[in-house]
Amino acid sequence: MKKPWSGRFKQSTDKLMEEFSASISFDRRLYAYDITGSIAHCQMLAKCKIISQTDSKKIVGGLRRILKEFELGKFQCDDQLEDIHMNIESRLTELVGSVGGKLHTARSRNDQVCLDIRLYLRDEGEEVVQLITILAKTLLSLARKHTDTIIPGFTHMQQAQPILLAHHLLAYIEMLVRDRERMQDTLKRINIMPLGSAALAGTGFPIDRKYTAKLLHFSEVSNNSIDAVSDRDFAIEFCSTIAILMMHLSRFCEEIVLWSSSEFDWLELSDSYTTGSSIMPQKKNPDAAELIRGKSGRVYGNLVSLLTLMKSLPLAYNKDLQEDKEPIFDTVDTAKMSLSIFNGMIKSARFKKIPLHRVDISGFLTATDMADYLAEKGVPFRLAHEITGQTVAYCIESGKTLQNITFQELKNISPRFDKDIFEHITLGSSVQRKNVYGGTAKKQVVAQIARLDKKLKNKPKLGRKK
Repeated sequence: MKKPWSGRFKQSTDKLMEEFSASISFDRRLYAYDITGSIAHCQMLAKCKIISQTDSKKIVGGLRRILKEFELGKFQCDDQLEDIHMNIESRLTELVGSVGGKLHTARSRNDQVCLDIRLYLRDEGEEVVQLITILAKTLLSLARKHTDTIIPGFTHMQQAQPILLAHHLLAYIEMLVRDRERMQDTLKRINIMPLGSAALAGTGFPIDRKYTAKLLHFSEVSNNSIDAVSDRDFAIEFCSTIAILMMHLSRFCEEIVLWSSSEFDWLELSDSYTTGSSIMPQKKNPDAAELIRGKSGRVYGNLVSLLTLMKSLPLAYNKDLQEDKEPIFDTVDTAKMSLSIFNGMIKSARFKKIPLHRVDISGFLTATDMADYLAEKGVPFRLAHEITGQTVAYCIESGKTLQNITFQELKNISPRFDKDIFEHITLGSSVQRKNVYGGTAKKQVVAQIARLDKKLKNKPKLGRKK
């Protein structure tokens, strides 16, 4: 098949240049979206009487046959035809004859590829929303099982205060809920139809862009033809949203790696999501968590790649934009696989029963509760903080903890202590006293579980026009 622009040229394209400029090796995955968009475009052309109904039916029939060939694995892409658009158009002409050439009326590959990517990201974005929801629900089920399990909370990777394991898990669910909302919001800006912008200036044919948008379930059409063909904000935003999601998964994976270590020994990962060592027979490595943690870097790289690609492009379309697809595809694939693997990994994992004496390794997790106790007795908090600090220093010097220091020793440090101090500095008491909205007390955690359960049961709003 001749190049669509061959009329202007006297010399053929250099073979190496053809290979260098071809995108069929990766954009073939857009075939279904290219065909779907072409069918809608063709039906619109017929409605507007730009082509006849007879020609439209022939073209649509040919396109549907091509779609079937792809689905059955019978379609053979020709690398010399540069991209998926030309491969489909070439096959269409073989099937329906020269009438197939009418399909490209009032359309450019510039607005065609923008349409394909938007259709692709709309579907993939909706699937990502569903995968996020599935993972969040898995974590919510896990949280329900651990509303009585106390673990140390950390700051600066130092034991800080006792918290419920459920409360810790809910923190990640909150992150996932925000990720879901971000993707839902991103889908609103993806779901804008660019077709009809043509190369950059629009078209002189009397097309009906809103009709095409309706056929393709777009909520709106693009407002400026130059912006429509040169815009990749929606793709950058999609990759940015995924980058934040991957950052959240990576943070959790870091904790899973720590928790499953012999030093923590809180969590046992399933054999299905771990591997062994080629030399050390005792090893059980948390590879799934480590790989997700590592793959966050490639998603960040894809985002930076797109930003760099766009940073100096003049309006409107430039061939540089061909480089947008591989980062987009890789981001989609990495995110979907990571979410699925993470869900399987955490669903099959087993949290071990953690004895309370192993929770408070330092013996000072309830130091803040001691300071609060003194403040409730009327001691200014800064002084209460100082007295508690002196108590901790004394314990360290004496080889004691807040749990086994004697009342007399406390009285020697400060006369403000009464015997009820020991009721305030147990791990259970510390947790239950944090009974404020968003706190770690069981009552609050159970309420948050109910709130998140209701939120996750609500069907996500995805912006697609039904």
